[in-house]
Amino acid sequence: MHEEKIKLPEPVLKGKISFEEVLYKRRSVRKFKNGFLNLKQVAQLLWACYGITDKRGFKTTPSAGATYPLEIYLIAGDVSELKSGVYKYLPDEHSLIKIIDKDIRRELMELSLRQKFIKEAQITIVITADFKRTTSYYGDRGIMYVHMEAGHSGQNIYLQAEALGLGTVAVGAFNETQVSKLLNLPKNEKVLYIFPIGFK
Repeated sequence: MHEEKIKLPEPVLKGKISFEEVLYKRRSVRKFKNGFLNLKQVAQLLWACYGITDKRGFKTTPSAGATYPLEIYLIAGDVSELKSGVYKYLPDEHSLIKIIDKDIRRELMELSLRQKFIKEAQITIVITADFKRTTSYYGDRGIMYVHMEAGHSGQNIYLQAEALGLGTVAVGAFNETQVSKLLNLPKNEKVLYIFPIGFK
């Protein structure tokens, strides 16, 4: 599917809540209320997850050797300015490109031990990785570095969600092979993390 790129609203760089308060309030949330996120909220979450912060291409997460092995996917369900479907986040352009024209939240839930909050959340961010980008420099030790980077990115999602008054939970219980097929991922990418995000 060849879709036009969707340019996202620019990230806000000064929030209304202190970093210390965000740390203090951060919790995993597994119950979500109905409602619609707006594109500005979604854009802020994606930028916090893996956005560009420097003209040299550095991102919101530290990366071993600046190899940046992660890829970020958005599963949109209830977003007021975005059609339901699966999108790939393009950090360099801070934009989205649609790769699946269908709401797959229920299917993702089925492949994630039927954790029902996955279909109830307004969106889900899925973090994948191409390990070779890092292991080609660091050998097998690069595997650990990739997992560290995914953790950095995941924590950013948690903290940004809290700063926006939203909730999320890190999900590691899923059928990796089936989720990869559901998202139609390239063979070189491995699913690492699933983050349903929505109204608490």
